[in-house]
Amino acid sequence: MKATEVVLPAVGEPESLELRVRDLPKPGPGQALVRVEASGVTFAEQQMRRGKYYDMPKFPFVPGYDLVGVVEELGSPESGPVTVGQRVAALTKTGGWADHVLLDAADLVPVPQGITAAEAETLVTNGATAWRMLFRTAKVRGGDTVLVHGANGGVGSLLVQLARSSGIHVIGTASARNQEAVATMGATPVDYRGDVPARVRELAPGGVAAVFDHVGGRSVDDSWRLLAPGGTLVSYGSASTRDRTGSGTVAVLKLVAKLATWNALPNGRHAYFFNLWAGKARRPERYRAQLREDLTRIFGLLGAGAIETRIDRIYPLREAAAALRHAESGTVVGKVVIAPGAGHGD
Repeated sequence: MKATEVVLPAVGEPESLELRVRDLPKPGPGQALVRVEASGVTFAEQQMRRGKYYDMPKFPFVPGYDLVGVVEELGSPESGPVTVGQRVAALTKTGGWADHVLLDAADLVPVPQGITAAEAETLVTNGATAWRMLFRTAKVRGGDTVLVHGANGGVGSLLVQLARSSGIHVIGTASARNQEAVATMGATPVDYRGDVPARVRELAPGGVAAVFDHVGGRSVDDSWRLLAPGGTLVSYGSASTRDRTGSGTVAVLKLVAKLATWNALPNGRHAYFFNLWAGKARRPERYRAQLREDLTRIFGLLGAGAIETRIDRIYPLREAAAALRHAESGTVVGKVVIAPGAGHGD
């Protein structure tokens, strides 16, 4: 079996990505051969090409944080809860930018009929992240008010939609041109270029129940101060440091240390750094069960019309460099998807 895949050879610009063809062995016991229909471009790949993503593998490697595809072959009849011919989703961290991959069948989550591969792909990393931060980390409830930074982004827009579907009030930061889109999703928009803390205090004088912050830097300090008594800050990135020189690992460790210090304060508030992979190595079966449960719920909400997917553009696999460049352009509304079977400009 031959597989075509995109390789990130070293630190470099998106145009440094290489296309290669290699042999894939037949799936062994517990494995599945998946024909990839869609993978996504995330902030992780943007950091990886700079050599700044925490816990990234050594170069060279195949990027691709998640994927959706069809099971073509199973290594054994008892290979997990999937069957040949079934559409499935998987979190991979790396390896998704290919037309065929071998994966552990236990890591595959069935995708319901009626949802396209591209639609499902927008919900794998972003949906799992949003759902877990809302309901497993912050444990917000109907009637609460939360602040979502980057409410028009991939994770942010799902945070808004999932929160609103549960009766949670949302204040969402976004650029001026995206205010209407944020309002349409049911959130109260705030221009991130303005005085965000002052505006949030006007809207929520007693503070907010939770803040979801992917920006880092000064933003995370402001976010902590905006919490109501008993509130929770969930930090899940440091986008403000993307283009800075220096070690990405050091920046993350400093952020985690700051949050741990705040979390130890005796004021009833909480601060966490969200890691989508936390618990997989220590309790893999529990991790897989929760991921399957979370994604199944999110797919169900999409099928019921309670949430919408947002696809900005679909690129073929051979144009992965253009997809990554576009994802970093600052003009994206929704998810940039890489589909091995797509034509140019789909």
